[in-house]
Amino acid sequence: MGAGPAALCIASELIKQGLDVSALASHSPKEPWPNTYGIWAEELESLGMASLLGHRWNDTISYFGNGYGDDGSKPTIHNFDYGLFDQAAFQNALLDRCKDLNWAIETAENILFVDKITEVICSSGKKYRARIVIDASGHKSPFIRRPNHGDVAQQAAYGVVGRFTSPPVNENQFVLMDFRSNHLTEQEVKESPSFLYAMDFGEDLFFVEETSLACAPAVSWETLKSRLISRLASRGIEITEVSHEEYCLFPMNLPLPYRNQPLLAFGGSASMVHPASGYMVGALLRRAPDLAEKLSEFMSIEPALDSAKLAKKSWNVLWNAELVQRHRLYQFGLKRLMSFDEALLRSFFATFFRLPKEDWSRFLANTLPLPKLILVMLRLFTISPLKVKLGMIGIVIL
Repeated sequence: MGAGPAALCIASELIKQGLDVSALASHSPKEPWPNTYGIWAEELESLGMASLLGHRWNDTISYFGNGYGDDGSKPTIHNFDYGLFDQAAFQNALLDRCKDLNWAIETAENILFVDKITEVICSSGKKYRARIVIDASGHKSPFIRRPNHGDVAQQAAYGVVGRFTSPPVNENQFVLMDFRSNHLTEQEVKESPSFLYAMDFGEDLFFVEETSLACAPAVSWETLKSRLISRLASRGIEITEVSHEEYCLFPMNLPLPYRNQPLLAFGGSASMVHPASGYMVGALLRRAPDLAEKLSEFMSIEPALDSAKLAKKSWNVLWNAELVQRHRLYQFGLKRLMSFDEALLRSFFATFFRLPKEDWSRFLANTLPLPKLILVMLRLFTISPLKVKLGMIGIVIL
């Protein structure tokens, strides 16, 4: 169920395994995806898919100072290529892998588990039956059960692709995080820190996006739009042409689903968003092949397995013990970051990017084995300033 990157990733891998796959979505899978997807280029290269990048930057920087003067203008240089998917090429590549897939454009209203199969009942009255159903319809799915741990932190962003009176970033440059905030009032900074994510597309076209890392409740798009305009205005920049507006909102610390439920999930509905970075596409591409292979193996070796048993075995592949522990560590880290004020947050990130490139990049991609992840987190704690150390252990000095 679903028609976004998660659904197409897992469907294409299931088809590759020779399984009989059908798809159900509330809209056409050919409908363009609304959001842009970024990724560190090396992560995509390791998957042999770098050709799907529409843009690639080797001048990648961040700003963790407070102002635009000499001290605040000194960037942190990442020396690591960043890329943006060619959205149409990425979507078409996955659709091509799913070219023989039968699509039902329906809205699921209920899911029942009858005998050994799963039955999806749609608003049209039609029923679709399968040996196992995978919900890849996104984090808003009403069908996946998970514990309630209180308010869920949301990453929110408002962005514009367009033209400006002067360049918001340097030529051929990508800015991961610009935390400079002297264009905001002290109260605005205190309420909820946000940063600029920006890039040069060439030919006087730029993408600028004001982003709130994680907040509960989420920072409104209206607030982020106002901050973006204020940020640009403080540098004497105005938007002269808008070719695309982007509105992003997704959960960062959604609890892991119960792994004994008879409905399997993948993507946002399976809480696969990285709690520390908000990225997910790399994880989809890495984890879909293994899940599909194991599911095919379970179905062929034990043909009598019903939906519930198949789902349970598959949940334990998707979220094995190590991945669960890593997820918990990332969620703990996010919880601490959400307690930091703006100055402490800037200090934290400035320290984080002093880690060896292999460590911070794999941390953000969630490819560090658990023992290595613990070591990296301990190293980060060791090299952090005292105030950041105290913040990490829950002591905040006012």
